[in-house]
Amino acid sequence: MTRKCLLFAVFWVAVVTSARSQSYQLHSVFIYSFTRYVQWPPEESTGDFEILVLGESGIYNELTKMAETKKVGSRAIKVSRITSAAEIRKCNILFVPVEKSAALGDVLGKVGSNATLVVTEQVGLGAKGSCINFVEKDGKLAFEINQAAMTKQRLKASSELMRFGTVI
Repeated sequence: MTRKCLLFAVFWVAVVTSARSQSYQLHSVFIYSFTRYVQWPPEESTGDFEILVLGESGIYNELTKMAETKKVGSRAIKVSRITSAAEIRKCNILFVPVEKSAALGDVLGKVGSNATLVVTEQVGLGAKGSCINFVEKDGKLAFEINQAAMTKQRLKASSELMRFGTVI
């Protein structure tokens, strides 16, 4: 009986991991799309386009794959992983996975008013200050846009982005 339970547990972890990996493929497509529909201040539009991922998240691999073939305008995309809010540095996008959701207050404190698009994936974090928060809507991946947070970060969302997301 114990062996059957162990096999079931291993199978379940594999299924959940596979589903999450496929989900992160879609997340990375959305994040790349955000680069076309969000306007950063002119002084933040030079050099590499930097994306930071907080913690160990499958999205890191998906974003890294994307960065090998895509650019933001003429800018190369550089993806880096950090382990804590203390390591946050100047970047264009900061992704906070569900496992690091409790650190959002520290993240926002460290980001301050820098032109950083803070993207999260935990229910309620859009209202708590992230710029864009992934949610599930009718069984599909969707996102919320916090206009006040975007303004604080000196970012402008296009009208197209506002139409596709839920404005909170």
